[in-house]
Amino acid sequence: MNRSSVKRHGFTLVLLALLAGGPLAGCASGIPGFGAVDAAHDDAISASVRSAIRLDPELTVSDLDVDTYQGIVRLSGFVSSADSVAAAASVARTVKGVKSVRNDLRLK
Repeated sequence: MNRSSVKRHGFTLVLLALLAGGPLAGCASGIPGFGAVDAAHDDAISASVRSAIRLDPELTVSDLDVDTYQGIVRLSGFVSSADSVAAAASVARTVKGVKSVRNDLRLK
């Protein structure tokens, strides 16, 4: 084997290794079961936020919907006052695991 042949075969092997290993180097959600763990964690956060808002005596919320994706909470539904819109988001931010809150609550 001459030098150029070794280089060419070496390059081919490196290229094949990169192509074969590329999908394995993707994001963590590509690992089987990992996405399910995140979803369960997000569901737990949503339940905790719902509970915290409903237990707050100063908040009157109807048709509350709480969705969480990767720790980002989205509040939607209807509240009785403008103060309740801000207060619900504030309560949601106190829940463990909440990274941020998107407040789409509306006045009823």
